[in-house]
Amino acid sequence: MPSYPTPSHARSGPRRRSLLTGAAAAAGTVLLSGCSGSDSTDADERPSAAARLRAHAARDSGELLGRYDAVLAAHPALAGRLDPLRAEVKRHEKAFAEGSTPPSSSSAPPAPSGSPATSASPAPKPSVPKDEKDAVRELAEAERDLAKRRGSALLDAPAELARLLASVAAAGAAHAYLLTEGDK
Repeated sequence: MPSYPTPSHARSGPRRRSLLTGAAAAAGTVLLSGCSGSDSTDADERPSAAARLRAHAARDSGELLGRYDAVLAAHPALAGRLDPLRAEVKRHEKAFAEGSTPPSSSSAPPAPSGSPATSASPAPKPSVPKDEKDAVRELAEAERDLAKRRGSALLDAPAELARLLASVAAAGAAHAYLLTEGDK
């Protein structure tokens, strides 16, 4: 049986074990959140809160998709590597958008400051580094950051949406890992 040499350099980014541990923790949180009770006022507010969370998640996926598009426009040679990941991000955006309906202005509080409104003009195109490796590294960081935010957001989400957030967060962490490992 051939022996494979171990790399002499330390790897940056998450290890398989930490990705699996994070996914297991997220799954445990989802299971526990499905068992929590709520009073009638929480139940009345939950659908609009869930719709806002889905809309925000769809918008985040759309912004990440814009980052992929900008990197691909600046570095077309990366298409073979980035196209499958971009396709996944597009599916994530669609999955979040399917259940999101903008809340009516009479029943929903205004959006918190710092978060763009859904009717705002699209975000400007992100700047892309001239070096391909730097562009991919920034893309990996965006995936990693969004995965962390989604992991935090799932704690307050209804069970079905929490499962979707956990799944997409795990996919984002895997994307970041794949983008980072391909750099070496």
